[in-house]
Amino acid sequence: MIATRRSFTLGAAAALATVALPRRARAAEFSYKIGTSTPTNHPFNTRLIEAGARIAKESNGRMELQVFPDSQLGGDNDILSQARSGAIEFCQPTGQVLSSILPVASINAMGFVFSDYAQVWPAMDGDLGAFIRAQIAAKTNLVPMEKMWDLGFRQITTSNHPVKSAADLVGLKLRVPIAPSLVSLFQGLKAAPVGMQFGEVYSALQTHIVDGQENPLSQVTAGKLYEVQKFVSMTNHVWDGYWICANQKAWARLPADLQAIAARALDETGMAQRDDIAKLNESVKTELKDKGMLFNDTQPDEFRAQLRASGFYTDWRGKLGDEAWTLLEKHVGKLG
Repeated sequence: MIATRRSFTLGAAAALATVALPRRARAAEFSYKIGTSTPTNHPFNTRLIEAGARIAKESNGRMELQVFPDSQLGGDNDILSQARSGAIEFCQPTGQVLSSILPVASINAMGFVFSDYAQVWPAMDGDLGAFIRAQIAAKTNLVPMEKMWDLGFRQITTSNHPVKSAADLVGLKLRVPIAPSLVSLFQGLKAAPVGMQFGEVYSALQTHIVDGQENPLSQVTAGKLYEVQKFVSMTNHVWDGYWICANQKAWARLPADLQAIAARALDETGMAQRDDIAKLNESVKTELKDKGMLFNDTQPDEFRAQLRASGFYTDWRGKLGDEAWTLLEKHVGKLG
């Protein structure tokens, strides 16, 4: 039930899911698109399709949301650009990707900041998330939904040696998203970060253009990176999530009742997606071990010490501003 360039829209997906729409409602007044870079079989896309089916049903067929996964419409930065220009109507940038045009969006993705979800959700569903949403709405030509979807805590995978301490990162060629916060994080840890879109990662690892990458474990299994990586180092170095955003003009074209239907469907389905990721995190580690990957734990204090010594936290406080940084430290404690 994934739309492709050649196949069905979510109107058809909804029909396959036995959503019965009246004949007069089959032609949607508003047919909107969202692209993702996430592999087709990831819970993120499954839940987006569910949200689209719900929108079609609750709007009586007046609105549909077509989902194009697996970089069909381009990489994360391409999708963000298309949504801002109006070429597509929705996008799903992570905080790090969005930070390429709005630096403060990366604040949740500072290195070794959140220790667990008990810190993440009160911050991102609360005052810190509200502050970022206001900045997105004011400065990006995008309208963010209220609830973030979960991407997860990021781990490091490598092909040549495990990362057990900060010293193991020195000189390591590591793929990162094209996001300033992640690039500077690994520069501060003395690695050699290489920015590229997710769709390029598998081949870059396979050909040893890079020796490792960092992503949540759900992305490792969905992207079949276990075929080209050997070691998984549980660093939990960054948490990030997806901001579901609409192009401002496309959102304004929707009548108020359709805005309410779409926002509610995306926010409530996003909450279910969070549960999906929590359950997936419990099972994927076993799955990756069964596929031959070797796991090791790490201690965050050594990595934080290196980041403090490199000036990482001080630099980013200056870039993101005292107001945002104070909101972050309210939830996680003093960083610098």
